[in-house]
Amino acid sequence: MRPKHLLTLCLFPLVMEGFFLHAFAQGGGRWATRAPMPSARTEVVAVALGGKIYVIGGFGQGGDLVEEYDAANDLWRRRAPLPRPLHHVGAAAVAGKIYVIGGYAAGSGSVNTVYEYDPSADRWRALAPMPTARGALAVGVIGDKIYAVGGVGTNGRNSNANEEYDPLRNRWAKRASVPSPRDHLAVGVVAGKLYAIGGRIDGSHARNLALNEEYDPATDRWRARAPMPTPRSGIAAAVLGGRIFVFGGESPSGTFNQTESYDPAKNIWARSSPMPTARHGLGAAVVGQTIYVLSGGPTPGGSYSSANEAFTP
Repeated sequence: MRPKHLLTLCLFPLVMEGFFLHAFAQGGGRWATRAPMPSARTEVVAVALGGKIYVIGGFGQGGDLVEEYDAANDLWRRRAPLPRPLHHVGAAAVAGKIYVIGGYAAGSGSVNTVYEYDPSADRWRALAPMPTARGALAVGVIGDKIYAVGGVGTNGRNSNANEEYDPLRNRWAKRASVPSPRDHLAVGVVAGKLYAIGGRIDGSHARNLALNEEYDPATDRWRARAPMPTPRSGIAAAVLGGRIFVFGGESPSGTFNQTESYDPAKNIWARSSPMPTARHGLGAAVVGQTIYVLSGGPTPGGSYSSANEAFTP
């Protein structure tokens, strides 16, 4: 018999999807429950900076809420609220600041606002707006630039926009369009390339996708890569150890507890230990060697949680 303490690694049958013939590996990983968020929310974003995690916006107990999690001490505290309530935003950290981009605002749909948060001063300020207003987009950082990908535009349809923001110059530039416009997707960055994963068509979780498209800013080109094993949207992603881990999601029949990771170097996916709590509209962020998976709705649509579950691959 195999010793129980060893990581299980096996290959599932080869699967043909699109132009890819690939196998899925079965991985492990450990989950632990940590201190719950002070608020119950969904459709949030989570950003790690300086050993802390900031959970921003969303539905539930306040769309302008910002709560800071100290992972080392398992403690939460409230921080300065967003300048306006927002949900389905994109966010990223660059050079000690957090940038919250786009999203939806109550009564006005998709927005193009950009807000910078300085944790040391606990202060927000507005910056140059994004060229294309979008909600349910995803963002990633390559070098000192932020890339805002996909989402839903002001017409309620998917946008193919891929726009680059330079926070040091407060300037936007258009880049090569996303090949497959979609929303409620996730983004991961590994080795200077961005991967746009999953999502849905025009906001319908009945039209979930398994797509995985790679963007190279050096050539300003996209290419298709191995699709995610489980088509899903309303997901969160985090990068650790050169792999992109994708968590949760929703469909008309329920929420997902799947944890699946992508290795760009091998162009292969692995299935890891499932989340203790299935949910969508969640956030994920890395501190040290642990991914913290936060908030999200346990049932499709407008449900909320204060979940804080830590995953160690």
